[in-house]
Amino acid sequence: MQNTKIQEEWFSKGEQYAKEINEMVDFGEKNGWENWKGKEPEDTRSHLAEAVFNLLKTANQNYDTETFRTHFPPAHTPIIPLMENKAQSIEQLQFIADEKIVFMTGTSYEKRQAYLLDHDRVTKLDENIQAVGKSKQDNVFAIATDGKISIYKGWAGELINEFQLGQTIESGITELIPFNDGSKIILVTSFGIYLISKNEERLIHPLNEDNEEDWTPDIDMENATLSHDNSYIVVGDQSYDHRILDANGNTLGSIGAQSSYPHFCLFAKDDSQLITNSCHFYNGITIGINSDQYVGADIEAYTESDDYTIIDEEMRVYAGTAAKNYYILGDAYGYIKAFDKDGNQLWRHFLGSTISGMTLSDDGKTLWAAAHSGILHKLKLDQGRRDTHTIGNGNHNEEFRLLIWKDEPQIWKW
Repeated sequence: MQNTKIQEEWFSKGEQYAKEINEMVDFGEKNGWENWKGKEPEDTRSHLAEAVFNLLKTANQNYDTETFRTHFPPAHTPIIPLMENKAQSIEQLQFIADEKIVFMTGTSYEKRQAYLLDHDRVTKLDENIQAVGKSKQDNVFAIATDGKISIYKGWAGELINEFQLGQTIESGITELIPFNDGSKIILVTSFGIYLISKNEERLIHPLNEDNEEDWTPDIDMENATLSHDNSYIVVGDQSYDHRILDANGNTLGSIGAQSSYPHFCLFAKDDSQLITNSCHFYNGITIGINSDQYVGADIEAYTESDDYTIIDEEMRVYAGTAAKNYYILGDAYGYIKAFDKDGNQLWRHFLGSTISGMTLSDDGKTLWAAAHSGILHKLKLDQGRRDTHTIGNGNHNEEFRLLIWKDEPQIWKW
Protein backbone atom coordinates (compact mmCIF):
# COMPACT_ATOMS: atom_id res chain seq x y z
CA MET A 1 0.00 0.00 0.00
CA GLN A 2 2.83 2.39 0.90
CA ASN A 3 4.53 1.70 -2.45
CA THR A 4 1.26 2.45 -4.27
CA LYS A 5 1.00 5.85 -2.55
CA ILE A 6 4.61 6.67 -3.43
CA GLN A 7 4.01 5.60 -7.02
CA GLU A 8 0.84 7.68 -7.36
CA GLU A 9 2.48 10.79 -5.92
CA TRP A 10 5.65 10.38 -8.00
CA PHE A 11 3.67 9.89 -11.20
CA SER A 12 1.05 12.62 -10.80
CA LYS A 13 3.44 15.30 -9.54
CA GLY A 14 6.03 14.42 -12.17
CA GLU A 15 3.48 14.62 -14.97
CA GLN A 16 2.21 17.98 -13.74
CA TYR A 17 5.75 19.38 -13.35
CA ALA A 18 6.77 18.34 -16.88
CA LYS A 19 3.59 19.88 -18.31
CA GLU A 20 4.16 23.19 -16.51
CA ILE A 21 7.87 23.39 -17.37
CA ASN A 22 7.19 22.66 -21.04
CA GLU A 23 4.47 25.31 -21.17
CA MET A 24 6.76 27.90 -19.53
CA VAL A 25 9.72 27.21 -21.84
CA ASP A 26 7.47 27.22 -24.92
CA PHE A 27 6.10 30.60 -23.86
CA GLY A 28 9.56 32.03 -23.09
CA GLU A 29 10.98 30.96 -26.43
CA LYS A 30 8.03 32.28 -28.44
CA ASN A 31 7.25 35.49 -26.57
CA GLY A 32 10.46 36.41 -24.75
CA TRP A 33 11.32 35.50 -21.17
CA GLU A 34 10.71 39.06 -20.01
CA ASN A 35 7.01 38.57 -20.79
CA TRP A 36 6.60 35.47 -18.63
CA LYS A 37 4.62 36.54 -15.56
CA GLY A 38 3.78 33.12 -14.19
CA LYS A 39 5.37 31.34 -11.26
CA GLU A 40 8.30 29.04 -11.99
CA PRO A 41 7.15 25.40 -11.70
CA GLU A 42 8.56 23.43 -8.79
CA ASP A 43 9.23 19.71 -8.56
CA THR A 44 8.20 18.79 -5.01
CA ARG A 45 9.15 15.10 -5.03
CA SER A 46 12.57 15.17 -3.35
CA HIS A 47 11.09 13.68 -0.14
CA LEU A 48 10.28 10.56 -2.19
CA ALA A 49 13.75 10.18 -3.70
CA GLU A 50 15.27 7.75 -1.22
CA ALA A 51 12.25 5.44 -1.23
CA VAL A 52 12.09 5.49 -5.04
CA PHE A 53 15.83 4.82 -5.31
CA ASN A 54 15.47 1.80 -3.01
CA LEU A 55 12.61 0.50 -5.16
CA LEU A 56 14.81 1.06 -8.24
CA LYS A 57 17.59 -1.05 -6.70
CA THR A 58 15.09 -3.83 -5.94
CA ALA A 59 13.82 -3.70 -9.51
CA ASN A 60 17.39 -4.03 -10.80
CA GLN A 61 18.07 -6.99 -8.55
CA ASN A 62 14.83 -8.63 -9.76
CA TYR A 63 15.53 -7.81 -13.43
CA ASP A 64 12.25 -5.92 -13.54
CA THR A 65 13.34 -2.42 -14.52
CA GLU A 66 10.84 -2.15 -17.39
CA THR A 67 7.86 -2.39 -15.02
CA PHE A 68 9.53 -0.01 -12.59
CA ARG A 69 10.20 2.48 -15.39
CA THR A 70 6.50 2.47 -16.34
CA HIS A 71 5.40 3.23 -12.77
CA PHE A 72 8.26 5.59 -11.93
CA PRO A 73 9.32 7.56 -15.02
CA PRO A 74 12.82 8.93 -14.39
CA ALA A 75 13.41 12.50 -13.25
CA HIS A 76 16.45 14.56 -12.41
CA THR A 77 15.47 17.26 -9.92
CA PRO A 78 14.05 15.05 -7.13
CA ILE A 79 17.14 12.86 -6.92
CA ILE A 80 19.66 15.72 -6.71
CA PRO A 81 20.08 15.16 -2.94
CA LEU A 82 21.07 11.51 -3.63
CA MET A 83 23.88 12.62 -5.94
CA GLU A 84 25.81 14.50 -3.28
CA ASN A 85 29.35 13.07 -3.11
CA LYS A 86 28.30 10.32 -5.56
CA ALA A 87 27.99 12.11 -8.91
CA GLN A 88 30.89 11.99 -11.34
CA SER A 89 31.63 13.16 -14.84
CA ILE A 90 31.08 10.70 -17.69
CA GLU A 91 33.21 11.61 -20.68
CA GLN A 92 34.82 10.50 -23.95
CA LEU A 93 31.78 8.60 -25.23
CA GLN A 94 32.67 6.83 -28.48
CA PHE A 95 30.28 4.88 -30.69
CA ILE A 96 31.58 1.43 -31.69
CA ALA A 97 28.83 -0.39 -33.63
CA ASP A 98 25.20 -1.51 -33.34
CA GLU A 99 24.15 -0.64 -29.77
CA LYS A 100 27.67 -0.53 -28.35
CA ILE A 101 29.76 2.37 -27.02
CA VAL A 102 32.82 2.92 -24.84
CA PHE A 103 33.07 5.68 -22.23
CA MET A 104 35.16 6.94 -19.31
CA THR A 105 34.19 8.07 -15.82
CA GLY A 106 36.19 10.81 -14.14
CA THR A 107 37.85 13.98 -15.41
CA SER A 108 41.39 14.44 -16.71
CA TYR A 109 42.78 15.12 -13.22
CA GLU A 110 41.03 12.18 -11.54
CA LYS A 111 41.54 8.42 -11.53
CA ARG A 112 39.45 7.23 -14.44
CA GLN A 113 37.65 4.03 -15.32
CA ALA A 114 36.74 2.86 -18.82
CA TYR A 115 33.54 0.92 -19.52
CA LEU A 116 31.94 -0.85 -22.46
CA LEU A 117 28.16 -0.49 -22.81
CA ASP A 118 26.63 -3.15 -25.09
CA HIS A 119 22.86 -2.63 -25.30
CA ASP A 120 22.22 -2.39 -21.53
CA ARG A 121 25.13 -4.53 -20.34
CA VAL A 122 28.05 -2.68 -18.79
CA THR A 123 31.56 -4.17 -18.64
CA LYS A 124 34.45 -2.62 -16.75
CA LEU A 125 37.60 -2.38 -18.91
CA ASP A 126 41.32 -2.36 -18.06
CA GLU A 127 41.88 0.03 -15.14
CA ASN A 128 45.09 1.32 -16.78
CA ILE A 129 43.15 3.01 -19.59
CA GLN A 130 43.44 6.78 -19.14
CA ALA A 131 41.62 8.04 -22.24
CA VAL A 132 39.76 6.76 -25.29
CA GLY A 133 39.36 8.57 -28.61
CA LYS A 134 37.90 7.81 -32.03
CA SER A 135 38.63 9.14 -35.51
CA LYS A 136 36.01 11.17 -37.37
CA GLN A 137 35.85 8.47 -40.07
CA ASP A 138 37.05 4.90 -40.65
CA ASN A 139 36.59 3.57 -37.07
CA VAL A 140 40.10 4.15 -35.78
CA PHE A 141 40.35 4.08 -31.97
CA ALA A 142 43.04 5.55 -29.73
CA ILE A 143 43.62 4.15 -26.23
CA ALA A 144 45.96 5.87 -23.80
CA THR A 145 47.63 3.85 -21.06
CA ASP A 146 50.73 4.63 -18.98
CA GLY A 147 53.03 6.69 -21.21
CA LYS A 148 51.65 5.23 -24.43
CA ILE A 149 48.87 5.72 -26.96
CA SER A 150 47.85 2.69 -29.03
CA ILE A 151 45.91 3.04 -32.29
CA TYR A 152 43.56 0.29 -33.46
CA LYS A 153 41.63 -0.25 -36.68
CA GLY A 154 38.21 -0.91 -35.21
CA TRP A 155 37.42 -1.49 -31.55
CA ALA A 156 39.58 -4.38 -30.31
CA GLY A 157 40.88 -4.61 -33.86
CA GLU A 158 44.33 -4.63 -35.40
CA LEU A 159 47.02 -2.50 -33.73
CA ILE A 160 48.12 -0.12 -36.50
CA ASN A 161 50.26 2.42 -34.63
CA GLU A 162 51.75 3.20 -31.24
CA PHE A 163 53.11 6.41 -29.75
CA GLN A 164 55.43 6.50 -26.73
CA LEU A 165 54.84 9.79 -24.93
CA GLY A 166 57.69 12.04 -23.86
CA GLN A 167 57.04 15.60 -22.76
CA THR A 168 53.27 15.05 -22.50
CA ILE A 169 53.47 11.90 -20.37
CA GLU A 170 52.31 13.57 -17.14
CA SER A 171 49.44 15.48 -18.72
CA GLY A 172 45.89 14.44 -17.85
CA ILE A 173 44.08 13.90 -21.13
CA THR A 174 40.97 15.98 -21.77
CA GLU A 175 40.43 14.52 -25.22
CA LEU A 176 42.13 12.25 -27.77
CA ILE A 177 41.36 12.63 -31.48
CA PRO A 178 43.18 10.22 -33.82
CA PHE A 179 43.46 10.94 -37.54
CA ASN A 180 41.45 8.68 -39.84
CA ASP A 181 44.54 6.74 -40.94
CA GLY A 182 46.00 6.47 -37.42
CA SER A 183 49.15 8.38 -38.40
CA LYS A 184 48.69 11.28 -35.96
CA ILE A 185 46.71 12.26 -32.87
CA ILE A 186 45.45 15.51 -31.40
CA LEU A 187 46.13 15.36 -27.67
CA VAL A 188 44.11 17.89 -25.68
CA THR A 189 45.31 18.68 -22.14
CA SER A 190 45.23 21.58 -19.69
CA PHE A 191 48.99 21.87 -20.30
CA GLY A 192 48.53 22.55 -23.99
CA ILE A 193 47.14 20.95 -27.14
CA TYR A 194 49.60 18.76 -29.06
CA LEU A 195 49.85 17.16 -32.46
CA ILE A 196 51.43 13.76 -31.84
CA SER A 197 53.19 11.94 -34.66
CA LYS A 198 55.95 9.33 -34.85
CA ASN A 199 58.57 12.06 -34.99
CA GLU A 200 57.39 14.66 -32.50
CA GLU A 201 54.96 15.94 -29.90
CA ARG A 202 54.30 19.36 -31.33
CA LEU A 203 52.62 22.02 -29.20
CA ILE A 204 50.03 23.60 -31.50
CA HIS A 205 48.14 25.59 -28.86
CA PRO A 206 48.78 27.95 -27.20
CA LEU A 207 51.79 29.48 -28.94
CA ASN A 208 54.48 31.56 -27.24
CA GLU A 209 54.40 34.14 -30.00
CA ASP A 210 56.25 36.81 -28.01
CA ASN A 211 58.98 34.40 -26.87
CA GLU A 212 58.39 35.21 -23.20
CA GLU A 213 60.89 33.55 -20.85
CA ASP A 214 58.49 32.52 -18.07
CA TRP A 215 55.70 31.49 -20.46
CA THR A 216 53.90 28.17 -19.92
CA PRO A 217 51.23 26.47 -22.05
CA ASP A 218 48.82 26.03 -19.12
CA ILE A 219 45.24 26.65 -20.26
CA ASP A 220 41.64 26.32 -19.06
CA MET A 221 38.52 25.31 -21.00
CA GLU A 222 40.85 23.63 -23.52
CA ASN A 223 38.99 22.42 -26.61
CA ALA A 224 39.81 21.17 -30.09
CA THR A 225 38.30 19.35 -33.02
CA LEU A 226 39.30 17.82 -36.34
CA SER A 227 37.42 18.05 -39.63
CA HIS A 228 35.95 14.78 -40.81
CA ASP A 229 38.30 14.69 -43.80
CA ASN A 230 41.22 15.60 -41.48
CA SER A 231 42.19 18.68 -43.52
CA TYR A 232 41.66 21.11 -40.64
CA ILE A 233 42.30 21.26 -36.90
CA VAL A 234 40.62 23.81 -34.63
CA VAL A 235 41.99 24.74 -31.20
CA GLY A 236 40.97 27.17 -28.49
CA ASP A 237 40.77 27.84 -24.75
CA GLN A 238 39.61 30.38 -22.19
CA SER A 239 42.38 32.88 -22.93
CA TYR A 240 42.99 32.42 -26.66
CA ASP A 241 40.62 32.73 -29.62
CA HIS A 242 39.80 29.70 -31.71
CA ARG A 243 42.37 29.14 -34.46
CA ILE A 244 41.97 27.07 -37.62
CA LEU A 245 45.09 25.06 -38.49
CA ASP A 246 46.04 22.82 -41.37
CA ALA A 247 46.66 19.10 -40.84
CA ASN A 248 50.28 19.84 -39.84
CA GLY A 249 49.35 22.39 -37.20
CA ASN A 250 50.08 25.58 -39.13
CA THR A 251 47.71 28.52 -38.52
CA LEU A 252 45.28 29.34 -41.34
CA GLY A 253 42.79 31.65 -39.62
CA SER A 254 41.17 32.75 -36.38
CA ILE A 255 37.67 33.13 -34.98
CA GLY A 256 37.16 35.68 -32.23
CA ALA A 257 34.83 34.94 -29.32
CA GLN A 258 31.39 36.57 -29.51
CA SER A 259 30.87 35.87 -25.80
CA SER A 260 33.68 35.96 -23.20
CA TYR A 261 35.64 32.70 -23.44
CA PRO A 262 36.19 30.23 -26.33
CA HIS A 263 34.74 26.96 -25.06
CA PHE A 264 33.78 24.46 -27.79
CA CYS A 265 34.17 23.76 -31.53
CA LEU A 266 32.76 21.26 -34.03
CA PHE A 267 32.61 20.67 -37.78
CA ALA A 268 29.43 19.78 -39.63
CA LYS A 269 29.23 16.16 -40.71
CA ASP A 270 30.15 17.11 -44.30
CA ASP A 271 32.74 19.72 -43.15
CA SER A 272 30.74 22.46 -44.91
CA GLN A 273 30.56 24.53 -41.73
CA LEU A 274 32.57 25.03 -38.54
CA ILE A 275 30.83 26.13 -35.36
CA THR A 276 32.56 27.69 -32.36
CA ASN A 277 31.06 28.45 -28.96
CA SER A 278 32.21 31.03 -26.44
CA CYS A 279 30.72 31.34 -23.00
CA HIS A 280 30.07 33.70 -20.10
CA PHE A 281 29.09 32.03 -16.82
CA TYR A 282 26.34 29.53 -17.75
CA ASN A 283 25.43 31.09 -21.08
CA GLY A 284 27.13 31.55 -24.43
CA ILE A 285 27.01 32.23 -28.15
CA THR A 286 27.63 29.75 -30.97
CA ILE A 287 28.49 30.95 -34.46
CA GLY A 288 29.21 29.14 -37.73
CA ILE A 289 31.46 29.92 -40.69
CA ASN A 290 31.40 28.22 -44.09
CA SER A 291 34.16 26.04 -45.51
CA ASP A 292 35.25 28.62 -48.09
CA GLN A 293 36.31 30.83 -45.16
CA TYR A 294 38.53 28.35 -43.29
CA VAL A 295 41.70 29.51 -45.01
CA GLY A 296 42.30 33.11 -44.01
CA ALA A 297 39.42 33.34 -41.54
CA ASP A 298 39.60 36.55 -39.51
CA ILE A 299 36.47 36.88 -37.41
CA GLU A 300 36.75 39.79 -35.03
CA ALA A 301 35.74 39.23 -31.41
CA TYR A 302 32.49 40.79 -30.13
CA THR A 303 31.62 42.13 -33.58
CA GLU A 304 28.46 41.57 -35.59
CA SER A 305 29.34 40.44 -39.09
CA ASP A 306 27.93 38.85 -42.22
CA ASP A 307 30.98 36.57 -42.17
CA TYR A 308 29.31 34.23 -39.69
CA THR A 309 25.91 32.73 -38.94
CA ILE A 310 24.53 32.87 -35.40
CA ILE A 311 23.63 29.30 -34.50
CA ASP A 312 22.55 29.96 -30.91
CA GLU A 313 22.70 32.86 -28.43
CA GLU A 314 22.02 31.05 -25.16
CA MET A 315 24.07 27.90 -24.59
CA ARG A 316 27.39 27.38 -22.90
CA VAL A 317 28.22 24.25 -24.90
CA TYR A 318 30.08 21.44 -23.13
CA ALA A 319 29.61 18.60 -25.62
CA GLY A 320 28.24 18.07 -29.08
CA THR A 321 27.99 15.85 -32.10
CA ALA A 322 27.28 16.38 -35.78
CA ALA A 323 24.33 14.52 -37.28
CA LYS A 324 23.75 14.34 -41.04
CA ASN A 325 22.22 17.81 -41.47
CA TYR A 326 22.31 19.30 -37.99
CA TYR A 327 24.17 19.57 -34.69
CA ILE A 328 23.22 18.24 -31.26
CA LEU A 329 24.72 20.39 -28.51
CA GLY A 330 24.69 19.89 -24.73
CA ASP A 331 24.81 22.81 -22.32
CA ALA A 332 25.55 23.85 -18.75
CA TYR A 333 21.90 23.65 -17.72
CA GLY A 334 21.43 19.99 -18.67
CA TYR A 335 19.68 20.53 -22.01
CA ILE A 336 20.58 18.95 -25.32
CA LYS A 337 19.38 20.93 -28.32
CA ALA A 338 19.47 20.40 -32.08
CA PHE A 339 20.23 23.19 -34.56
CA ASP A 340 20.50 23.27 -38.31
CA LYS A 341 23.30 25.13 -40.12
CA ASP A 342 21.17 28.29 -40.37
CA GLY A 343 20.70 28.49 -36.62
CA ASN A 344 17.15 27.18 -36.43
CA GLN A 345 16.49 25.24 -33.24
CA LEU A 346 14.95 21.90 -34.24
CA TRP A 347 14.25 20.55 -30.77
CA ARG A 348 15.34 20.61 -27.12
CA HIS A 349 15.37 17.84 -24.54
CA PHE A 350 16.17 18.14 -20.83
CA LEU A 351 18.40 15.53 -19.16
CA GLY A 352 19.67 17.10 -15.94
CA SER A 353 23.00 18.55 -14.94
CA THR A 354 25.81 19.87 -17.16
CA ILE A 355 26.27 17.67 -20.24
CA SER A 356 29.74 16.09 -20.22
CA GLY A 357 29.76 13.91 -23.34
CA MET A 358 27.75 12.42 -26.17
CA THR A 359 28.03 10.10 -29.14
CA LEU A 360 25.68 9.30 -32.00
CA SER A 361 25.19 6.01 -33.84
CA ASP A 362 26.29 5.96 -37.48
CA ASP A 363 22.67 5.83 -38.66
CA GLY A 364 21.85 8.91 -36.55
CA LYS A 365 19.01 7.15 -34.71
CA THR A 366 20.53 6.52 -31.27
CA LEU A 367 22.15 9.13 -29.06
CA TRP A 368 24.04 8.45 -25.85
CA ALA A 369 24.43 11.56 -23.70
CA ALA A 370 26.11 11.82 -20.31
CA ALA A 371 26.19 14.41 -17.57
CA HIS A 372 28.23 15.49 -14.55
CA SER A 373 25.39 13.98 -12.49
CA GLY A 374 26.99 10.58 -13.11
CA ILE A 375 24.06 9.59 -15.33
CA LEU A 376 24.31 8.19 -18.86
CA HIS A 377 21.18 8.47 -21.02
CA LYS A 378 20.35 6.39 -24.09
CA LEU A 379 17.87 8.07 -26.43
CA LYS A 380 16.13 6.81 -29.54
CA LEU A 381 15.76 9.96 -31.63
CA ASP A 382 12.46 10.75 -33.38
CA GLN A 383 10.96 7.46 -32.21
CA GLY A 384 8.06 8.98 -30.28
CA ARG A 385 7.89 9.93 -26.63
CA ARG A 386 7.83 7.20 -24.05
CA ASP A 387 5.83 8.98 -21.37
CA THR A 388 4.22 12.23 -20.27
CA HIS A 389 7.16 13.13 -18.02
CA THR A 390 9.51 14.21 -20.81
CA ILE A 391 10.79 17.77 -20.51
CA GLY A 392 11.44 19.19 -23.95
CA ASN A 393 9.76 19.40 -27.35
CA GLY A 394 11.66 16.64 -29.16
CA ASN A 395 9.97 13.44 -30.24
CA HIS A 396 12.46 11.18 -28.48
CA ASN A 397 12.24 7.98 -26.48
CA GLU A 398 14.70 7.59 -23.62
CA GLU A 399 15.29 3.84 -23.65
CA PHE A 400 17.01 3.91 -20.26
CA ARG A 401 19.45 5.83 -18.10
CA LEU A 402 22.33 4.42 -16.06
CA LEU A 403 23.22 5.81 -12.64
CA ILE A 404 26.99 5.40 -12.55
CA TRP A 405 27.74 6.76 -9.10
CA LYS A 406 30.78 6.61 -6.87
CA ASP A 407 30.69 4.14 -3.99
CA GLU A 408 27.60 2.35 -5.28
CA PRO A 409 27.84 -1.46 -5.33
CA GLN A 410 26.65 -1.50 -8.94
CA ILE A 411 25.43 0.61 -11.85
CA TRP A 412 21.68 1.11 -11.60
CA LYS A 413 19.50 1.01 -14.70
CA TRP A 414 16.41 3.22 -14.70
